[in-house]
Amino acid sequence: MTVARSEVVYQGVEAYYHCVSRCVRRAFLCGADSRTGRSYEHRKAWIQARLKDITAVFGIEVVTYAVMSNHLHVVLRTRPDVVEGWSAEETAERWLTLFPMDRDDEGLAKAPSRSVIESLAGQSERLAEIRSRLGSVSWFMRCLNEYVARMANREDGCKGRFWEGRFKCQALLDDSALLACMAYVDLNPIRAGVAETPEGSQYTGIYDRIQARTSGTDETWLCPIEDGNTGDRRGVLPFSLDDYLSLVDWTGREIRLGKRGAIPAHLADILDRVPINQDRWLQTVQEYGGLFHRIIGRMEAMLEAARLMGKHWLGGLRAGQAAFSTV
Repeated sequence: MTVARSEVVYQGVEAYYHCVSRCVRRAFLCGADSRTGRSYEHRKAWIQARLKDITAVFGIEVVTYAVMSNHLHVVLRTRPDVVEGWSAEETAERWLTLFPMDRDDEGLAKAPSRSVIESLAGQSERLAEIRSRLGSVSWFMRCLNEYVARMANREDGCKGRFWEGRFKCQALLDDSALLACMAYVDLNPIRAGVAETPEGSQYTGIYDRIQARTSGTDETWLCPIEDGNTGDRRGVLPFSLDDYLSLVDWTGREIRLGKRGAIPAHLADILDRVPINQDRWLQTVQEYGGLFHRIIGRMEAMLEAARLMGKHWLGGLRAGQAAFSTV
């Protein structure tokens, strides 16, 4: 059953989303063009840098991401509480950083002046609209995709559509859906056969986390993994970064080797902390893209979402029941 975008994205509440954008051109977004031999791999760094820049401005956190040859994935968490905590001046400054009014002779953005910030901060109706946009998944993806499209068009010396259409968006209703989606996104290069291990999967969230861990810190530009129950709601899952890395590393190796072995005891303990059908874990991650649709979660969460939408059924309900039921 088709679900409208407006029914998938919940306004004004903290929520998680899996967003996918696919390139329309045969020449690929970031891969190598087999016909011409030209490589576009350098564009992956554009996307990563842009994600870091807009994450610093928006009231939206990136949980993980993966930049592939002809598409990209991002898993996002909206933080309306953070947006509401900004002062009028901070909100205005963030917007003017994102959409600068002045540029220098080389076309580079100039930092907004204090008078311009104060002028925008004094426009209450305009500021309310800006605050809404800075917490919007649609505006976040717009600021990512339009930037990449312009850069690619400029480099290719052409005009026209770069992306296949509007980005696809899935609402992740609970920890079970979030964990399965994160693992699926982080393991995209392994499933595609372009990397053998997570530590070799550059331009993914898990690669960034591994690099940070190797350097002696768990801090990255990404949203933290562990929810330490400290009240600040910084993390997203009820286990540590090391637990997550271990689980995804084992899952990736099993997928790459085409195995369906039993989950080791120490990893089974991790999965016990969220409602996951452990017998179907590898299948859920491997086939995630074909199993689920716009709304993902445990059956009771999906049924509640359907009720709120005024629907009796949602696509993917049976897949959610099979993947996230522990009985």
